[in-house]
Amino acid sequence: MSNRLAQEPSPYLLQHANNPVDWYPWGDEAFALARERDQPIFLSIGYSTCHWCHVMEHESFENAETAELLNAQFVSIKVDREERPDVDRVYMAFVQTTTGSGGWPMSVWLTPDLKPFFGGTYFPPSGRWGRPGFTEVLGEIATRWRESRTQLVASADGLMARLREAQAGSSVDGPLPDADLLAAGVREYSQTFDHHHGGFGGAPKFPRPGELLFLLREHARTGDRETLQMVLETLRAMAMGGMRDHVGGGFHRYSVDAEWRVPHFEKMLYDQAQLVVALLEASQASGDSTFRQVAEDALSYVQRELSHADGGFFSAEDADSIAPELAEQDGATKTEGAFYIWGQPEIEHVFEADSDVVRLRYGIEPGGNAPQDPHNEFTKKNLLYVARGVDDVARLSGRAEENVTSVLDGARLRLFEARCARPRPHLDDKVLAGWNGLMLAAFARAARLTPSDESGAATWLDTGVRAAEFLWHRLWDPERDRLLRRFRDGRSDIDGYCEDYACVVWGLLELFQAGGDPRWLDWARQLQAIQDALFWDDEGGGWFSTTGDDPTVLLRLKEDYDGAELSAGSVAAGNLLTLGHLSGGEAAADHVARLERVIRRTVTTPQAARVVPLMSAAASTLLTGAPQVILVGPRTAAATIALQRVLVRHYLPGAVSLVVEPGAHQRAVAERLPWIGAMTAVDQQPTAYLCRDFACQAPVTDPDAFYLQLDALTP
Repeated sequence: MSNRLAQEPSPYLLQHANNPVDWYPWGDEAFALARERDQPIFLSIGYSTCHWCHVMEHESFENAETAELLNAQFVSIKVDREERPDVDRVYMAFVQTTTGSGGWPMSVWLTPDLKPFFGGTYFPPSGRWGRPGFTEVLGEIATRWRESRTQLVASADGLMARLREAQAGSSVDGPLPDADLLAAGVREYSQTFDHHHGGFGGAPKFPRPGELLFLLREHARTGDRETLQMVLETLRAMAMGGMRDHVGGGFHRYSVDAEWRVPHFEKMLYDQAQLVVALLEASQASGDSTFRQVAEDALSYVQRELSHADGGFFSAEDADSIAPELAEQDGATKTEGAFYIWGQPEIEHVFEADSDVVRLRYGIEPGGNAPQDPHNEFTKKNLLYVARGVDDVARLSGRAEENVTSVLDGARLRLFEARCARPRPHLDDKVLAGWNGLMLAAFARAARLTPSDESGAATWLDTGVRAAEFLWHRLWDPERDRLLRRFRDGRSDIDGYCEDYACVVWGLLELFQAGGDPRWLDWARQLQAIQDALFWDDEGGGWFSTTGDDPTVLLRLKEDYDGAELSAGSVAAGNLLTLGHLSGGEAAADHVARLERVIRRTVTTPQAARVVPLMSAAASTLLTGAPQVILVGPRTAAATIALQRVLVRHYLPGAVSLVVEPGAHQRAVAERLPWIGAMTAVDQQPTAYLCRDFACQAPVTDPDAFYLQLDALTP
């Protein structure tokens, strides 16, 4: 029999709909029951592609005896952290404060008025690995609730008071960061840079593209090559290692080892989006087109596997799936990475006489090649990575390089076709506004950096437009002027959080610059105004994550940390930089004032570069200044494309760029940006205008002259 979660749209909650646990979704029904029964709440928070969430479900929540204990002594609530980050952040702050760490699944016990008094993450069914068993914890908490409730409630009250005090923080604004502070931030990274394997620190290694964007902007500001090399070596190691899906494209969640060889195999939309932007910028900064190819490969993966038929993007693919050899068995257990790993006999079967080339290229070994296998899931299996270059493969196989290249050119498709016969991982098919905003920004950025005569330009732009249309039709409530957080299975609900507004604004601003349609600028401006009205903190500066209107969310937090997901404030800071160029008068002044206020509040020490790297990137761009580049001419004209080619060869982070077509399009854009109205095509030829602070250099029609103008901007 299913429980109440069967009526919920969340894929994560639906995964638990047939548990014997009497689960409730977060809401008044569960809260009222806890008060009526005078019982504590057991709150379990996770998400549908979370490996250890699956483990705890199988070990504990599917167990009838454990469920009986939960049902008798607690009111049990399930929360999807991706749908309700407001709830997740409150209790994550508690768990991190009381235990020193956090993660998912998150397990928290609350009083009936929702105050936490005990928490942790994954609990095994019985004590092991230094962790207490889940049933032991349940029994102990039930006993304490009966025998010493007063102390538990007092503890919960005290802990909440401490959390409120800690979240209040300081509202004192410091000076704007100068060149010395930002350079010290770069040194924070150089001290932990792994010169052997790329990335920062040791295992596990997580992709934090915000870090790479900060370093790229500091390279653009100073011209320092070592700063750029840290970025390039990190991205190259990720692209060559097991973090990248060398068959289907895109990137896995993180690497459990220091060499980027053994990934945690789930694939998240927000990782694809952020890494695409970092790869595109790295390609511009270095002139190495390989990084762009890897970015386009990830975009193609998202188009193929994570796209809704009407244009939105799905959230994630799971790490776990059924191994191919167990596909016909009833009740086969899913294991991590089963969809992605290969035995040497499989490679030999697929490629026959050419298998030596594929084995050498991707490091295939008879006994498996995983340097780490903590849960014995990769026995005699191989995780694909680029083990050797073409020249080494040719030498070791005794083949000509041309022959090796020919085999490898066709190998990926053959591997892909063979893999398609396997059971696929679970797809989390909910569409989240904020994550879609990030992915929209990535597709639009790819379109911006692709000259109009190249096939990718129309592809990436069309995908971006369809995504924006999806957000407009499915996740925008025009009657209330509110963005919604989630769409799934025909249902749109949950009022958007600050991160949803910030990320969608970013995507719309990129899309406006990529295609020039002014309606996206209009909507971006509208959403920014709503974000400021709902979330801005006049007293302390910055944006709260929530409106504060929901009394069941006990803390109104500001998140000043760019982790796997970028903080709303950091994304919004970049948006204000762009909107400052795309506004005038009081609006522009307000954007600049807010931007400076939030940077003064957060980028105060060199360590800020590690905490809020994307905010630090905005500070770097603010210090450097960014140009406006307007190309006036027909988008598909050869002379306009020649100017585009010059523009995309220059790495100018923060620059606003736009192709304006004379006539109706220019008049429509000039209604929003009056200063563009006076820009004309010189001698009826496509013309480039390079401006800074709305003061422009002499317009040029010659690509070489335009190149010299742009070249003068780089250190």
